[in-house]
Amino acid sequence: MLRLEGVSKRFGGLWAVNNLTCEIARDVITCLVGPNGAGKTTVFNLITGFLQPDGGRIWYGERRIDGQPPPVVARLGIGRTFQDLKLFGNMTVLEHLLLAQERGLLSWRRYRTLKAEAERILERFELLEKAHWLASDISYAEQKFLSLARLVALGPRALLLDEPASGLDGPSLDKLVYFIRSLQGEGRSVLVIEHNLDIVRQLADHILFLDNGQLVAEGSPEKIFGDDRLADLYFGRVRGA
Repeated sequence: MLRLEGVSKRFGGLWAVNNLTCEIARDVITCLVGPNGAGKTTVFNLITGFLQPDGGRIWYGERRIDGQPPPVVARLGIGRTFQDLKLFGNMTVLEHLLLAQERGLLSWRRYRTLKAEAERILERFELLEKAHWLASDISYAEQKFLSLARLVALGPRALLLDEPASGLDGPSLDKLVYFIRSLQGEGRSVLVIEHNLDIVRQLADHILFLDNGQLVAEGSPEKIFGDDRLADLYFGRVRGA
């Protein structure tokens, strides 16, 4: 569904992404991992149009999308979450989903249809009872789930999740894994940046391992986690070695 061919991005003299070629398949959860500064979020920004590549091509299906601005990329069917969530504290949980669904002026009948769909999505993410709460008044874990629900309401076929597990623990992590796994098998592609390797083990069907903006390994979780060289590289960088 998503394909990057020789994609590169440089900031000054630093190559944040360097000649990256990879594919993100349909109905597969792919995790993008690597040490700090490996270029993972830059990849997300390049795919979604927040940054323009200095070289290479990005394809969504048969359509080339590099160079397109974020609103165009989103309308084509690629959606993302952000590390800082980007919620509106003075809007209700339900209003967040209605805003994501909005495509112009609404008739009353259309509004009722969208509201029913939004409520169905909220129920799926265990947020329906708080539909009329302000986003600022729900827990941080619920805000995380709201950002995911809002993304689903947008209707993308490719979902890019930027560190969805950060700040969560215990039962909230279990719910998160369940929610993300539930998106599989619906004709979607899911690409996840995640530092919590326990979550990666539970989620990933396929792993892309980046270092210094380059793809140094890819494969199944068993292959990646069984490679001592990659473990040393990852944990050494994380610890500042």
